[in-house]
Formats: sequence, C-alpha cells, structure tokens
Amino acid sequence: MKKSESGINPLLKLDYPDPDVIRVGDTYYMITTMVHFMPGGEILRSYDLVNWEHAAFVYDRLDSTPEQRMEGGNIYGKGMWAASLRYHNNLFYVCFSANDTGKTYLYTSEQIAGPWKKQEIQGFYHDSSLLFDGDNAYIAYGNKKIYITQLNSDLTAPLAGGLHRLAVWDEGHPGLGYEGTHFYKINGRYYLFFIHSLRDRWMRTEACFAADSIDGEFKGGDVLNDDRGYCGQGVAQGGIVDTPEGKWYGVLFQDYGAVGRIPVLVPAAWEGHMPVLGVRGKVPGQFELPQGKNHSCRPLVQSDDFRKEESLSREQEREQYGCYGLKSVWQFNHEPDMQLVEQDAERGILWLKAGRLCESLLQANNMLTQRMIYPGCAGEVTVDASGLKEGDYAGICALQGCYGMVAVTRKKDGCYIVMKGRSLEEDSPLGRQGEGFQETEWESVRAGQDVVRLRVKADFFKMKDEAEFFYHHGNGWKQIGVTQKLHFGLDHFAGCRFGLFLYATKETGGRAGFSDFLYCARPET
Repeated sequence: MKKSESGINPLLKLDYPDPDVIRVGDTYYMITTMVHFMPGGEILRSYDLVNWEHAAFVYDRLDSTPEQRMEGGNIYGKGMWAASLRYHNNLFYVCFSANDTGKTYLYTSEQIAGPWKKQEIQGFYHDSSLLFDGDNAYIAYGNKKIYITQLNSDLTAPLAGGLHRLAVWDEGHPGLGYEGTHFYKINGRYYLFFIHSLRDRWMRTEACFAADSIDGEFKGGDVLNDDRGYCGQGVAQGGIVDTPEGKWYGVLFQDYGAVGRIPVLVPAAWEGHMPVLGVRGKVPGQFELPQGKNHSCRPLVQSDDFRKEESLSREQEREQYGCYGLKSVWQFNHEPDMQLVEQDAERGILWLKAGRLCESLLQANNMLTQRMIYPGCAGEVTVDASGLKEGDYAGICALQGCYGMVAVTRKKDGCYIVMKGRSLEEDSPLGRQGEGFQETEWESVRAGQDVVRLRVKADFFKMKDEAEFFYHHGNGWKQIGVTQKLHFGLDHFAGCRFGLFLYATKETGGRAGFSDFLYCARPET
C-alpha cells in the first residue's frame, strides 16, 4: 500500500453528504443525500476509495408531485435524504425516505447501471440503514431514539410479529442526538454507527455501538472526535468498508461551509470487537491508502459544449449521459419539464423556454446545476438572449438560499445585464422555508447586444463563502454588482451550485440559449 498525501482529504472536494459505501468484489460504490435535485440517487464508483466517478442515477423523477415539479410549491431541503446502499444475493438495494412525501422508498437492480425497480416500504424511517442477516432483513433508523425493525420477505412492510425494538437512546441530548444510522453485521456481531453532536457545544462526532445479538444490549460510544484543524467542523456520519486485503476504512463527511458537506476518508482498525477510527480519535494527515487497479476516472464536474461525444458504446453513453440526455455532471433543480428544454447538439446550444411566471430565481424550473468545488471555482457561459420577452431573466447563478446571479433581462427599451442577490435580513434567523431573506438588484447596465458571456466566481477557502459576478465587456471581464455572501442553511440543505436558468416575470413563451459552459477549478493554496 502507498502512503497518503496530506492533501488526500477531503475526498472529491464536492458536496456529497451522508455517504454510504459498499464493496462488491474489487469495486466500491457510494451513494449520498440528493435532496431536491433530479435525476436523483447518484451512485459513484471507485476502485481505490480515493478516486471516484459517476456510475448511475437511481431515478430520473420520484413521485412527480406538484412540489417536486415546482408547481405552486417546492421541496427545497426535503426530498431524498441519507440513502442506504446494499448488495445481497446478487441484487443492489437503495433505501431512503423523502421528507416531502413522508414515504420510504426501496429501489432494486441486478446491475448498478439499472434499470432500477421502485417500491415502497410501509412507514417512514428517518436516516435508515438496511441489514440482511441470512433470510432476515432489518431496517435501523431514527433520531435520538434508534429503532431496529424486522421487515417482511418482500421488504414492503414490517414483519407481523417480527422484531421491533429500541436499540440505542441518546437520552436528554439538548442538540443533535444519534442519527444517520449505518447498520452492519461483522464477524457475527451487530454494529450501529451514528452521527451526533457533543452535548456542550456544536461539534459533529461519530459514535458506534455493538451487540452480540440482534436483540442484545448495544454498548459503545464515540469513535471519532476531530475537526482536522478546519474551522471546528467535525468529521462524522458514514460507515466503514473493508478492502479485498482485509483493511478497513471509514467514509464520513465534514462541513465545509457554503460549498457543502464533503466526504473524508479515515483509516480504521479493530481493538478487540470494537472499531477504532483514525489514530487516537483523530484523522491522520497521512495513512496507508487502499490498493486498487489503475483506472482513469471521469471528472465529477466539467465544462460542457453541449455537444454529444460520438463513437460511444451504449454502456459508455448510459454512464456519461444522464436520463435527460445531458452529461451526468448536470442535475436539474427539481424535476424538469423537458418539453421546455431543447438541446441542439449540432450547434452546441441548450435552449430553455419559459413556461410559467415566477417571482424569483428560486421558482425557475428547468434550472441546470453543477456542484461547486472547494476551495474555489468559476463558471462561464454564453447566453443568447434574442428570444427573451419583457421581464425575462436568463443567466448563471450561485444557487443557494442566499443566492447571487448575473443575468440578461429584457426591458421595454432593450436588454440589460443585472446582478441580483438574496441575503439574510440583519438579525433574522434562517428559516427552513427561507424566512428572513430579501432579494436586492445591485446593479443594471445596458447589454448593447443580445449575446453576452457571463461569469460567476466563488471562494470557499477557510469558509470565506463569497461569490463575485462578471460580464465580458470589450476585451475583458467587468465585475457587476456586489460580492455576494453565501450561506449553507437548512432551507436548501445542499452545497452551493452553478445554475443555468431562465424565468419569466410578466409573460411566458420567451426562450434563451446557453453555450460553451466553462468550469474552472482553483487549486488549494
């Protein structure tokens, strides 16, 4: 095994929270929280636990509710949370609850690429984890009070007369109690991993409890309490996975401010029957990395000329392009209406059409998004605004509850470039539905032409969490508006993303074309 470099963590440097990782043969698979983005249930693949690439989306749409389609409502910060990924008897399983529908979903497939079969499990199981134990199946779940429930043979409901028990209780915790359950049976013993916060202050920590039998007493405590020297943000929520050589690792996440919650790789060992994560409760800067076959991973974020690659096999096309015909790096903000989306692959233009009236950016359906990367990045796109109607806005944004945007808008006397931002009102708490926000148009300049190039630049280093906005003017870039302060909050519960958008405020039917999207990642300093 090779020694890790100190810069190996955080993994991916992208918002992939609540990771669950399994190994099938020599291949690792990871699934994370997806909230309101579609297609959803993204599964990543790795051969060494360090380098990851897109493998599949589990679903293109969930239940197509009006809120999921952003019709008269939305599911910001709700949707799919903390999925459990398992492989049993030659079948892949993905289980999760959705906080907008109040349902628990189970998807199964013989191949990681799908097709995935959808069903429901009767009941709502917060941050659940599946365990297959011989002919029995269990689901562990909850917050503060962690339950284990036995499921029936077809995994559609609790087994009548089967096991249902309180396994662990974080009694009297004043803040974040045990949740984010990961359930395992290892060498005949049963293990429950949780995230929680310290009782005397906000600090995420990882805990583990173990029992000799499924109905026995679970005993344990914290197994990792460390912020890696980063802004007091703890490393927690996730589980452990073994390598073919018998080494063990934890894959958890760490808060990185507005850019989101990023996976962290932690060496693990065993002392007696209990796992030990890190070294003396800390994530070491250097440690032995897993072995794995040489494989060149496709990037998880990238530029896009909106032209499809030729000469791809059917399998390559399925992996590199999502179900909506766009590169797998893209996801829509909520379920899209594809009748209003057109990709001109020959000319390299993505066309969006305004099909409804909106009061703000956050109501814009068919917004196309990519994750932003730590420690900073920039995104550029050319916007063809010739088809805009009065009151339309088309451009690029830093998508979050405290968003910022630069866009072309059509007014009665022509096109203008504007910068808008949405910030927290002073001394106002951040509500789950966005209470306490206010939007401001900070600057407006005449465009002078219908085709403009726009740019967003973000800085997340040491939680600076700021975005700047530019338009191309003459021979260079000119900043517009103010520097927007970004903020990770419960209202969206997701890291900041680039968003390409069009929305109408006065009449529908306008359209905008997007071309030559350029993604530039800034190296860590």
